[in-house]
Amino acid sequence: MKIGEVAERTGVAPRMLRYYEDQELLSPGRHPNGYRDYTATDLGQVRTIRDLSRSGVPIRFIKIVLDRQTGATPWTSTCDDILAGMVRDQIIVLDTKIACLTTSRDALTQFLADTRRNE
Repeated sequence: MKIGEVAERTGVAPRMLRYYEDQELLSPGRHPNGYRDYTATDLGQVRTIRDLSRSGVPIRFIKIVLDRQTGATPWTSTCDDILAGMVRDQIIVLDTKIACLTTSRDALTQFLADTRRNE
């Protein structure tokens, strides 16, 4: 499928899809005319990248995870230990963000409740 269709299906702008490719997160095939040719696997990978990126996971970390998942980088016990530490660190970062967002949501919910009582 072409870049426009992938953008429409995933909500990721064509410019961002090109960025993902520049960062070696994606490597779609090419038609003879040079147009990108995305597969269903690429589509799933775009969704994974999008979701991880939106949740604040850095691109460099996403690259490491994808490389391990696709087999582009072989697993070793050292890689396992390093990656496991990075994953734990990223989970802590995400948990912190979740806690902050939860507090913000609760404060806004309380604000709305207070506003309705004062009407």
